[in-house]
Amino acid sequence: MTTPAADASLIGNTVLIVVDIQGGSGTVALGDGGIPHMGGAAERRPRVRGTIDLARQAGVPVVWIQEVHKRSLVDIGRELDGAEGPHCLEGDDGTEIAAWLDPQPEEFVIRKRRYSAFFGTELEIVLKAYKADTVMLVGGLTDVCIHYTAVDAHQHDYHVRVLSDCVGGSSDRAHQASLEAIEYLQRDALVTAEQVQTSLRSMIADAA
Repeated sequence: MTTPAADASLIGNTVLIVVDIQGGSGTVALGDGGIPHMGGAAERRPRVRGTIDLARQAGVPVVWIQEVHKRSLVDIGRELDGAEGPHCLEGDDGTEIAAWLDPQPEEFVIRKRRYSAFFGTELEIVLKAYKADTVMLVGGLTDVCIHYTAVDAHQHDYHVRVLSDCVGGSSDRAHQASLEAIEYLQRDALVTAEQVQTSLRSMIADAA
């Protein structure tokens, strides 16, 4: 089993990245396409929502990631070679960011066509604009888009903080294995929503 870091220190400028919490007006948070999901989404939702609200209060930028593909699948590449069927199709309600979330006009919503939020997107430009040192990740799937985004963030020399109770995998086993792989890259990468929210409340208090 993975264990959170001893603390959730947010080094330097921090950005919260909300990865692929989609589903539009429905109740499914992570898309469709026959992709399996581990349980616990209902329990994760208030932790994600609370972290976003506190990040905004603390002045931590929130960046939204949304996977989108053309209905022709011309842009889906090799994503159908594995376990997934066609998913996140442009125009489908389920492709939209989940209705219980509320990207603000000043916040970036970045569309991606591959698993990593860095690959072929403007995310690196946005993070440089915010002079980011640390990125926090919430969303899904732990073993797919969270994992590959965390790896690319590591390789771009960011400090990575994955809120382990705010991400969900395609299965419990895949979720745990991916968290272990991320922890291998950065020993302090795994944190909890409670740890992060405590850090954010301290930032708010310090700014008051």
